[in-house]
Amino acid sequence: MDKKCDKKLGVFVCWCGSNIAGSVDVDKAVEEAGKLDGVVHAENYMYMCSDPGQQKVKDTIVEKGLDGVVVACCSPRMHENTFRKAAGSVGLNSYLLEIANIREHCSWVHQNNKPVATAKAVNIIKATLDKVKENLPLETLTIELTKRVCVVGGGIAGIMSALDLADAGYEVVIVEKEPVIGGHTAQVSSSFPYFQNISKLLGEKVKAVLEHPNIKVYVNSEVEVLDGYVGNFNVTIKTRPAFVDSAKCTSCGECLAACPVSLPDEFNRGLSRRGAIFIYNASAEARIPVLRQEDCRHFADFEQSQEEKCRACVQSCSENAIDLGALPGRSEEFVGAIVMATGYDLYSPANLPEYGGGTIPDVVDALAFERMLDPNGPTGGKVLCHSDGRIPKSVMFIQCAGSRDPERHKAYCSRACCMYTAKQARLYKRQVEDGTAFISYMDIRSDSRDFEEFVQVGMEQENLVYIRGRVAKVFEENGRLKVFTADTLTGRQITMDADLVVLAMAMEPKAGVRELAKKMNVTIDGDAFLSETHIKLYPVESSTKGVYLAGCGQAPKDITDTVSQALATAGKIQTMFSNETLIADPLIAEVKDDVCSGCGVCIEICPYGARVMNDFVRISEVNQAVCQGCGACIAACPNKACELINSTSRQFLRVIGDFTSKVKAVV
Repeated sequence: MDKKCDKKLGVFVCWCGSNIAGSVDVDKAVEEAGKLDGVVHAENYMYMCSDPGQQKVKDTIVEKGLDGVVVACCSPRMHENTFRKAAGSVGLNSYLLEIANIREHCSWVHQNNKPVATAKAVNIIKATLDKVKENLPLETLTIELTKRVCVVGGGIAGIMSALDLADAGYEVVIVEKEPVIGGHTAQVSSSFPYFQNISKLLGEKVKAVLEHPNIKVYVNSEVEVLDGYVGNFNVTIKTRPAFVDSAKCTSCGECLAACPVSLPDEFNRGLSRRGAIFIYNASAEARIPVLRQEDCRHFADFEQSQEEKCRACVQSCSENAIDLGALPGRSEEFVGAIVMATGYDLYSPANLPEYGGGTIPDVVDALAFERMLDPNGPTGGKVLCHSDGRIPKSVMFIQCAGSRDPERHKAYCSRACCMYTAKQARLYKRQVEDGTAFISYMDIRSDSRDFEEFVQVGMEQENLVYIRGRVAKVFEENGRLKVFTADTLTGRQITMDADLVVLAMAMEPKAGVRELAKKMNVTIDGDAFLSETHIKLYPVESSTKGVYLAGCGQAPKDITDTVSQALATAGKIQTMFSNETLIADPLIAEVKDDVCSGCGVCIEICPYGARVMNDFVRISEVNQAVCQGCGACIAACPNKACELINSTSRQFLRVIGDFTSKVKAVV
């Protein structure tokens, strides 16, 4: 027989409107809870998380001298911190308050059986009370804080978050894989819905970054190793050799002409050619040539002697600015927070052979069309057929190319496509007044300010032709493109002629993000997008404390939403940096020294690298600042030497016992 509890416990049952009260008899639950061992107070209230509800909890703790509290409400992820702060404000240790989840775990799954839901709610409350009885009063952990930030990715998300943090007085390090910062935004001609000059706006921001005294930029670089924990990260950065000395280079262009290599230019989406040494883009920041080692014949000619290897660029340079013997560099940066702004890639058109992707020259993706529209692009701002340079008189824009197709391609919507397609079609019509722009669509998703009006103007004033249906095939016939599709509004199959086909390809995570996510201990979803902690409550926090998300690496979005998220991320970091030290949750793992055998299983299994072996005594130890309390070590430990503080095996066995003894009441 269990010893009678000598603690004074309180139970507070929330209605959550009809979310709980619609399925659970809250009066009956309070009545039954009041009979449980140790309970000296039980009541219910419509919205316990409201200010009046929290005040009831605080007043009762003071008046009745409660030693522990159970709030029966929604998921702990929603309001556990809310109630713990309330309890702590009146003197009760915050960790002597627990949440009994009777919404997600009870009322929502038993909506049509109130007696069963009520009985289960009482069992959940009883089990949570048994846990509270053995909870220890804990104190939060204090962690030193390095007030510097590493931003991984130099696209518009990385640029905006870096500028916001730097303007607030914090040092920022940007790590960018490409030779210049700017990302895909540098490939875009203008914005929607106002046709703003993106090149000009981005150029101002890039200049601000490069001239900011608080920002250091690493280009041609990537994160190689990440060590440490929130507030104290050590980032090892690997930088590919530049090969071109920017101090000596005069940007004369002789090396570009001398290079014998000819490859499709990735920045211009294959609309132009480049050598192994080339100018990355037309921006002022990219005036120094870039030599890409993997494309250079000098590095490919392994069997040739040094004298025989290609050195055309070196020989053409009168300033001796090219050094083919340059080596990679490594740097270490110590920071307190990290922003993951890794960006996106477009799903390759080669994955859509039915549309001629990768085989028909006049089938291009949306970024290639953007390069045509850019006055500094490969066509000087003119829309031209890639095959023969003529002006297209009919252009078919195909939306959802690779998106919303769970059986063969990407299941998700890429969000920005409907709007940039409308923008591109309108710009084409302004340039080729006698041309026709067809847009094949599944649905039009114009869900932000002035977006719907933007689409309607294109339809009504610029005569864009929208055809609802998914294109089945694009093929060449007699020198023209044939588009086989259907109009689902009329039920007719249609075969149309087109001079140019533009594919709104799905946005997907940047190549290599899976490996990077492992280095950063950040979780990803099934599509390899970086996962936030909670889509509503913590939309910019990753699964690792101190690592934040911004931009299309987290999910497809347009420039407006990307910038908004980048600024939100910067704001969260500034809030964290407003303190001299960090406060960490003490609900972490611990090791029983007298049981641990030093086998090291927990060290290998820990996803956060929070376990280390004390070689002197051969006992595993927990880095309290790194541990996230996930419980992986508890499950893996063969000797049961690992426990979670305030979630011990003894506590959970009691919780399980509360349910197994009354299984018939809750089936």
